[in-house]
Formats: sequence, C-alpha cells, structure tokens
Amino acid sequence: MAREMDFRMSRPKLVSEGDKVELSESTLNTLEGTMYYYTIEPALAMSNNTRKPLESLTGIVKKVEEYGSEWTVIVEI
Repeated sequence: MAREMDFRMSRPKLVSEGDKVELSESTLNTLEGTMYYYTIEPALAMSNNTRKPLESLTGIVKKVEEYGSEWTVIVEI
C-alpha cells in the first residue's frame, strides 16, 4: 500500500511531478518517543516529524504546490 508524505521546499523547481526521489531518514528522541523525519536528497526538501517510519526510501513526486515563498512536495512512497 502506497503512503503519501508532504515535504517542505524553500526554492522553486528543485523537483517536478513524476520525478523519482531518494530519501534519507533521521531520528529524533523526544519525550513522546522516537520521531522520524525525512529529507529528499540532496537536501532539497524536508518532511514533518512522524511516529511511523517509512518502509522504503524511494518515491515518486505526485504534486508540487506553491504557497507564497514555499512549496509543498507530495511524494508517494
């Protein structure tokens, strides 16, 4: 089953719809437990924190949405 995840990108046109992207996983130990966050490599965009780790570190860009001076990249993993 595919999972979609949002990434925040601060510069335009670093990725486009249909691009295959590689992700890196980082962990954060908090009072709520271990949190995971992901980066589209090479440091193009970063996800929010999530409790559930991804099963795969590759994905396809489904959509890029502009919000003022930031972009949301929706990746299907």
